[in-house]
Amino acid sequence: MRVLVTGHEGYLGSVLVPRLVAAGHEVVGLDVGLFADCLIGPAPVEVPAIRTDLRDVTADQLRDARIEAVVHLAAICNDPIGNLNPDLTYEVNHRSTLRLARAAKEAGATRFLFSSSCSLYGKGEDDAPLDETAGFNPVTPYGESKYLSEQGLLELADDDFSPTFLRNATAYGFSPRLRGDLVVNDLVGHALHTGQVRLQSDGTAWRPLVHADDIAAAFEALLSVDRTRIHAKAYNIGRTSENYLIRDVANLVRDLVGGTVTFAEGAGTDLRNYRVTCDLVAAEVPEFAPQWTVAKGIEQLVEAYRRHGLALEDLMGARHQRLKHINALTAAGRLDGELRWVAA
Repeated sequence: MRVLVTGHEGYLGSVLVPRLVAAGHEVVGLDVGLFADCLIGPAPVEVPAIRTDLRDVTADQLRDARIEAVVHLAAICNDPIGNLNPDLTYEVNHRSTLRLARAAKEAGATRFLFSSSCSLYGKGEDDAPLDETAGFNPVTPYGESKYLSEQGLLELADDDFSPTFLRNATAYGFSPRLRGDLVVNDLVGHALHTGQVRLQSDGTAWRPLVHADDIAAAFEALLSVDRTRIHAKAYNIGRTSENYLIRDVANLVRDLVGGTVTFAEGAGTDLRNYRVTCDLVAAEVPEFAPQWTVAKGIEQLVEAYRRHGLALEDLMGARHQRLKHINALTAAGRLDGELRWVAA
């Protein structure tokens, strides 16, 4: 198919686009390039791109690009950035998602794969794994924006337009546009360079984890199946076996990389505390077969960090920390307070 991938120059997009191209899809990107230069190693495959802010995309642009399906990754991507300006988070992640979907529907696209998040479950009521029928209890603007987007997209579903919601677990793993602000990526970097597996919380929260490659594989698989199988459905993306207490992730990093588990000053309890079951996607979309475990991902990260000579100051600097990158662009006068580029 001819597929629009929004956020194609981000952490997940940089893994997904080469995979879709290799599978034979015609890929068109949509990105304003906030993180285009945040590379480690060679840039991934380049594709034609619509250089328009997500908030401004039109049906005519998508019609001209002959888009048949949309994979919507673009978002204000984590809780610290989202908390900076909650209304901007809702504008970009929720209201602009619905604008994009309406434009895609008007332009004749028949399917819309939305990169949702297990963070919409927020604070689980108990330790039982949550399936896709569980209630929503988001504790951040990011998580709530994903919930609101799903509800709005459901209202657009009909015989000609099929939204599907991929509720990704917390991502980790190597990408050509690496994020150092993801828990596994961060813990591995600190263990390698300081000998400390440094937790930012007390480590008692549950979290499902999924490798970026497996998220990309899920999108590819869902694009390949008949859309009636996945019409207006939500799927937790990952493996049921890959739910971890954060302290157990730290211990796994310690065992595989070395070092001592330590806690940042003021480390407290993380309100985001949930386990999920991924049995539904395994049953209904067997074309998606996750390949990664956290242990295997830790080994990948160690090899990649060493191969690219990644220093701790690189991992923790503006290139690989999304909030620091946004702040640096803003301080340099290149971005305004609404995260729009300032004309030269």
